[in-house]
Amino acid sequence: MSIESPTLGGRLQGWPPFIRELDATLSVHSQYVLSGNLYDSFLTPAADGGGHGQLLPLRALLWETLRSSGAAFMAGYDPVDGLQIIPGPGEPGGDEAAQAAERLLGKLKPDDKPSLEALTRLLAAMARPKENVRAAFLIDSASRIARTPTDLEPAERDFFRVCAKLSRSARPVRVPGARPKPLYNPIVWLVERPGDLPPWLTTDNETIREITIPRPHLGDRQETARLLARAFGISDVGADEVAAAACDAFAEQADGLTLQSMIEVTRLAKERNVDLADLPDAVRTYKLGVLDNPWSRGHLRRRVLEGERRVPERVIGQPQAVTKTLDILKRAVLGLSGAQATRSGSRPRGVLFFAGPTGTGKTELAKAITELVFGDESAYLRFDMSEFSGEGSGDRLIGSPPGYVGHEAGGELTNAVREDPFRVILFDEIEKAHPRILDKFLQILEDGRLTDGRGNTVHFSESILIFTSNLGMFVPGRDLTLRDASPHDPGMGGRVQNITPGMSYEEVQHRIKGAVADHFTEVLNRPELLNRFGDNIVVFDFISAEAAHKIFDLQFANICRRVTDEHRLVLTVKSEPLATLREWCTEELDKGGRGIGMALESHFVNPLARALFDRDLGPDDKITVTGIRREGGIVHLDLT
Repeated sequence: MSIESPTLGGRLQGWPPFIRELDATLSVHSQYVLSGNLYDSFLTPAADGGGHGQLLPLRALLWETLRSSGAAFMAGYDPVDGLQIIPGPGEPGGDEAAQAAERLLGKLKPDDKPSLEALTRLLAAMARPKENVRAAFLIDSASRIARTPTDLEPAERDFFRVCAKLSRSARPVRVPGARPKPLYNPIVWLVERPGDLPPWLTTDNETIREITIPRPHLGDRQETARLLARAFGISDVGADEVAAAACDAFAEQADGLTLQSMIEVTRLAKERNVDLADLPDAVRTYKLGVLDNPWSRGHLRRRVLEGERRVPERVIGQPQAVTKTLDILKRAVLGLSGAQATRSGSRPRGVLFFAGPTGTGKTELAKAITELVFGDESAYLRFDMSEFSGEGSGDRLIGSPPGYVGHEAGGELTNAVREDPFRVILFDEIEKAHPRILDKFLQILEDGRLTDGRGNTVHFSESILIFTSNLGMFVPGRDLTLRDASPHDPGMGGRVQNITPGMSYEEVQHRIKGAVADHFTEVLNRPELLNRFGDNIVVFDFISAEAAHKIFDLQFANICRRVTDEHRLVLTVKSEPLATLREWCTEELDKGGRGIGMALESHFVNPLARALFDRDLGPDDKITVTGIRREGGIVHLDLT
C-alpha cells in the first residue's frame, strides 16, 4: 500500500522526524512501538510557523500530532497511574474529549486502573470502533506490563495474543476534517527497548511499525539553546552575536544530553545566578554532579610551572618524555586539548600514551602528574590491562549487562569516575587487553563518555587518561631491524630485540612509534584507535649510566631511611662496599629503574635483613656495613 505524498511532504514541517513518520503512516499501520529517547522534550514550530516555538514532552507531542489528524481524544494508560483521557478535565477540549471517549470506550472512572482483561476490551473498542470516532490509545511504560517478554504469566500471554490479533483486524476510520482519508485508531506502545515486548508480537507483523526516537543532534541543541536564552532576558538571539556564540557553546557542551537535560541545566544556572555565557560551567556541574572544578583553581598554573623542576627530580633520566608530558598537561590546564576539532568540549582533559622500555618511569610519571594536578595520589586509578585479556572481562570495567551476575554492582571504571570525575586513570600495558575491550576506548577518547551496564552515562571530560605500553621492545624474528642482526640469530622465527641501550633517543623514538603504529593498524586492525592517540605518544628512553647512579642513590637512601624509621638504627655503609653494590645494581641498564630496585633488594636488603635478624638491637644503635661479598651465589654483608 502506498503512502500519500502530501502527508510526507506537506504536513508537520519542522516537527521531529519520528513524529512525521508516525503521522505519515497512520493509514497503513494500526500499532506503533516507540523506543529510545522517550523521556525527552521535543522541539515544535511556533504556531505562526516562524521558527521553533516550544518544547513538548512526548505525551503532549503525540497528542498534538494526533489532534491535527482529526483525533477527538487520546487515552493514556500506564501500570502506575492507570487510565487517563487527554485532554483532561479543565483543559481546552476536555469536555468534548470525555464525551467522545464515553461514546467509543464506554463509561470510564477517573484514574481507573483496569486489569489486563479490561484493558483488552478497551483496546478492542479502540481498534474496531463501532462509531466513527478517531482516537488513539497510548500504553506508557509497556516494558513493565510483563515480567520478561519471553516468560509470560497466562494473563499476560492472553493479553498480548489479543493485541497481536487486534493489530491485524483493526479497522480504519473515516471522519470529515483535516484528514478525510481513512486512518487507523493507533495503539502506541512506549517501551525502553524494542525487545521489551514479546518478540512474536512484532516479528513478521507489517501492521505494527517500530520507531526509534533518537537523541537530539547538534542542530536540535542549538535551537533549544536559543529558545532557552529567553530565560536570560534575550528574546532575539540572532541580533546578539555574543548571545548567539554563548548558545552555540552551550549546545556543544551539551553533547550527549537530552533537550530536557538542557532545560534542567538552564534552571540550575538560574538558581546559581549563572549568566548565559557561563552555561558550559553549569553543564559540567549537571553532568558530573560536582560544584568544585580543580581545573579552574588559580594556583594550578603555578603548580605545573613548579612541576618543571619537581617532576625531573622524581622521574630521572627522561628529559624528553617529561617535557612533552608537561606540554600536554599545560594544554589540558588551559582547556585546549583537541582545540583543533569542531567539537572538543566533551573529550578527556588530556590523553597520554607512554611507550618504551620497562622500568624507565612510565608509572612514576603518571603518579607525579596526579600529585601535581590534584594534590595527592589518591586521584590516581590504575588498571592492569593484562587482567582484561578475555573477551568478557570488559564487564569489569563498565558492569555486566541486565540479567547477568553482578549487574547491580556496576563497573570498576565507571563507578570510580562517577564517584570522582577528576582523576588520572592509568591503563597499564594496554596491548595485553582484548581487542574488543579496546573498542570501548574509542567512545571515551572521541566523545568523553561511556554508558555502563546499567544504562547510565559516565563522563570523562575532566579526567586525564594515560595508556602505557612496552610495544617496540621486541619485533618478530623475521622482521629483523637491527643493523648487526644475523639470519642465524637464535631469535630468528621468534622475537628479537628492536631497541638496545646506547641507541640515540631519536632512533628509539622512531622504532617504538613505528612498532606502536604497526600493532594498532596491522595486528589489531584498529587504526582509528591509533588516530585518537594522535601525537600524544610519549616515548621513554633507556636510562643512561648517569641516571642509573642517581636512581641507585635515591633508592639506597630510601632503604636507609626505612631502617631508621622502623628500628631507630643509624645505618652507614663504607665507600668500598657501597661502590661494589652500586656496580652490581647498575650493570644491566636495559632493566631500568625497576631492575635497580630488584637488584638492591636482592644484593642489599635481603642480606641486611638476615644479618639484623640475628642481632639483639636496641634504639639508636649504630650499624656499619664494612664489606660485601658473594659466596656460593649468596650475598653476605660484614657488619660492625
